[in-house]
Amino acid sequence: MEKSSGNREDLGLGLKPGDPQYRAYVGPPEDYDLIAAMAFNLLTTLGLRQHHSLLDVGCGSLRIGRLLIPYLNRGKYFGVEPNEWLVEEGISRELGKSLVEIKRPTFFFSDSPQTIAQAKISFDFALAQSIFSHCGLDLISGWLWAISRSLAEDGALTATFLIGKEDSSQMGWVYPECVNYRPATLERAAADVNLRFEILDWKHPRQTWALFAAPKFDSSWFKNRPLTWNTGLDKTLSQKSGLHNG
Repeated sequence: MEKSSGNREDLGLGLKPGDPQYRAYVGPPEDYDLIAAMAFNLLTTLGLRQHHSLLDVGCGSLRIGRLLIPYLNRGKYFGVEPNEWLVEEGISRELGKSLVEIKRPTFFFSDSPQTIAQAKISFDFALAQSIFSHCGLDLISGWLWAISRSLAEDGALTATFLIGKEDSSQMGWVYPECVNYRPATLERAAADVNLRFEILDWKHPRQTWALFAAPKFDSSWFKNRPLTWNTGLDKTLSQKSGLHNG
């Protein structure tokens, strides 16, 4: 891939999603920072802590991984990505090799959900940001199946998709083309692998966030209250208080 010249930082500004530059390839380069912050804040609001393990589906150039890898304990970040050059660019331009040596993330260079199922690793959280918006339902179902087999019983997948009045008939991976689905369709796909589907009230510039929760994941605390950092922290503090007073 094309390298930046001199000391100028190549942020890919002005390029289109899918262009062969590490930031542009994964989406609008002007939103690279925004998408990372949005996803990281959602995960931590839902309860992601440093000791948890996380699977980043389509981790790309580590747009979100550059925040998650330093945050999580050593060996707790797992990324799956078919384009090895994207991960290499993310490491060299966003993280640095020394941090990778310290945190020891694991990368699977594959486009198959079977890779995760065969790895036999358990995750507390999984993330699929702007993945289902470019997948046929066959591939979405495959990822839900693989992730459901690997999620802890109180774990959850957060994913984005594009809502439509009709379901896309596309198959496989169609990036940079986008596809739409009815929420009811994804709810059925989730139920097929014993995951609970919920739309999340968490703003995204173009898509909709959804939760695919394992049976024991607690989402009751934001049923009648807003899904915010303050609400989540209140829940955490009340749990700690109960333990200390017990």
